[in-house]
Amino acid sequence: MANAYRSNARVLLASMVGTSVEFYDFYIYATAAALVFGPLFFPSESESAQLLLSFASLSVAFFARPIGAMVFGHFGDRIGRKSTLVASLMLMGGSTLLIAFLPTYQTAGWLAPLLLCLLRFGQGFGLGGEWGGAALLAVENAPAGHRARFGMFPQLGAPIGFIAANGLFLLLGALLTERQFVEWGWRIPFLLSVILVGVGLWVRLRLTETPAFAAAMEEAPPAKVPMAELFARHARPTIAGIFAVVACFAVFYLATAFALGYGTTSLGYDRESFLAVQLGAILFMALGIVLAGWWSDLTSPKAMLLAGCAGTILVGALMAPLFGSGSLPAIWLFLSLALFVMGFLYGPLGTYLPDLFPARVRYSGASISFNVGGILGGAVAPIAGQALAERGGLVYVGLYLAAAAVISAVAMASLRGTASKPGPHEGRSTPA
Repeated sequence: MANAYRSNARVLLASMVGTSVEFYDFYIYATAAALVFGPLFFPSESESAQLLLSFASLSVAFFARPIGAMVFGHFGDRIGRKSTLVASLMLMGGSTLLIAFLPTYQTAGWLAPLLLCLLRFGQGFGLGGEWGGAALLAVENAPAGHRARFGMFPQLGAPIGFIAANGLFLLLGALLTERQFVEWGWRIPFLLSVILVGVGLWVRLRLTETPAFAAAMEEAPPAKVPMAELFARHARPTIAGIFAVVACFAVFYLATAFALGYGTTSLGYDRESFLAVQLGAILFMALGIVLAGWWSDLTSPKAMLLAGCAGTILVGALMAPLFGSGSLPAIWLFLSLALFVMGFLYGPLGTYLPDLFPARVRYSGASISFNVGGILGGAVAPIAGQALAERGGLVYVGLYLAAAAVISAVAMASLRGTASKPGPHEGRSTPA
């Protein structure tokens, strides 16, 4: 019993620490993109144009993620979860560290944004293989009746990484002048990522392979081309899984990257005040993840995701009156509600997506669904939000959120009876 407890704790820590590192890397880029990358890396046409170009560089990673999902999914389904997760962590960590040493547009011209986008591509490529492997590491080691609660642990890496990233930017804002922050202070979070990556590697190198993957290899040889088998035999759950993720990413990137950029430009709040508001609101995302993970084992992950879609429609309706109110407490209330609902859209995904696929193509299936859905839901959300807000106001941004929720709900409703059942060596997410 004691050995099993220690083994489970090690697995959960590895799945959570790894995604915390990955999402820290991802969020420091999103925060820097909203705050300083526009004037540092792009030509000075207008403040709005620079912000849009900065958000466009943010979206580069979303298009790299499906490619990373295919590559890392291939090896994750053929040689195992552990070694693939180590490789994905090293790639993203290395790309993040190199951003700290980039020249700016003023010193290097168009070479600066080109290198920035190249390293952003490396971040996305690594994250494309990270999430699916971390989710499988958790759920494929879960005991009976605890599958969703285990699956929520890699999801908790998102708020942990966000708190670390925004907390560090908030601290730098308090310690440095505006000029110091713009000239060199923004590079510090990218430099410090090397410490976090080292911790993640140390934890993951101590793991063994998951029982589900080992059992699948005993039953049959691995698929020669897992991606080909995935689309030949499991196309329907793959496509539906992609659209099921749309609402999750739309809520998150509108409540973080878009909100920060819009709040510090159009609404006129200073950076430190708005980061503090977001830092307080992100705690509700963690609460939503925990509650949704717990209730998913009592009901089902799908039920919690549908509840999150309903909540997203409500969040969209409240966006204009709360976020555009001109009151920081009202903005905090809106962001807290949005991120709490996002917890219900995000927490159960760690179980819901893997359970759509059999173990032999599960890494590929879960990774592709999550990352392609990220493009549709998250890559365009800050850009669309900024454009809609400028042309029609926040009401149209709220309608955008509601539309994303409807898309995800319809996708999940189409999957009745198509989910793969956990094998005899795996715990079930709900009581039989």
